[in-house]
Amino acid sequence: MTIVSIKEGGSNMKSLVHRTVYFWFVLGLFLPGRVLAVDARDLVQGAWDQFRGLASKSEVSMTIHRPDWERTLTMKAWTKGRSKSLIRILAPPKDRGNGTLKKKNEMWTYNPKINRVIKLPPSMMAQSWMGSDFSNNDLAKSDSILDDYTHSIIGTETRDGKKVYLLESVPKPGAPVVWGMQRLRIRADYILLSEEFLDEDLQPVKIMTTSDIQIMDGRLFPKVWIMKKSEAKDAYTRLVHHRVEFLEDLPDRFFTLRRLKSPARR
Repeated sequence: MTIVSIKEGGSNMKSLVHRTVYFWFVLGLFLPGRVLAVDARDLVQGAWDQFRGLASKSEVSMTIHRPDWERTLTMKAWTKGRSKSLIRILAPPKDRGNGTLKKKNEMWTYNPKINRVIKLPPSMMAQSWMGSDFSNNDLAKSDSILDDYTHSIIGTETRDGKKVYLLESVPKPGAPVVWGMQRLRIRADYILLSEEFLDEDLQPVKIMTTSDIQIMDGRLFPKVWIMKKSEAKDAYTRLVHHRVEFLEDLPDRFFTLRRLKSPARR
């Protein structure tokens, strides 16, 4: 804060002005409703860090619902930072052992029936994962949204007594992304409430919403995530996090092709 000194009036007047300005500055820190600058990118980064942490391990069920059928997968997932993740399917038996490894912009899948690892080209990152409404990128919660988009706050609202920021995320020029825009709702405590995906014509394609926010391993976490295509009436994919453990670290050797092919017991 810059204080403009008074050139006339003597040192006593200067001291009085300094004390008065300082008093109102300190008082303002404690006044309810005071306005603080909020950075849009910091909100997005905080939300991504909130549900990933430094490293994490989780047990999740994924239900793919369609008008005439429904199937549920159970799986374990491990993450490190914002760029490494490993997912392994535990059930049903026919899918057990299938896995996905993501490191930065590279992704591999493993099928134990044919004992083969396949590296996915970048063009397939937006493709459906295991027939769900989540893409390969969605499930890994890629940090592309931090690196490839410019964020701005377009409004606020209140939900359950908590302030919620409405954001628009626009791709940077030349960014290797498929979405023309993303719209986010993030609570002031960094809980991601929704993430909407729009095409190049800025038409809604799908939206992910979260719910059942509770304390999991010492931090607030949305237990349920639902992804639904914008035009779908009775089709969606629901993720339920049954257990989440936030860790200080996981070794880099954990996120390797060898580990992708072998049972992950940690």
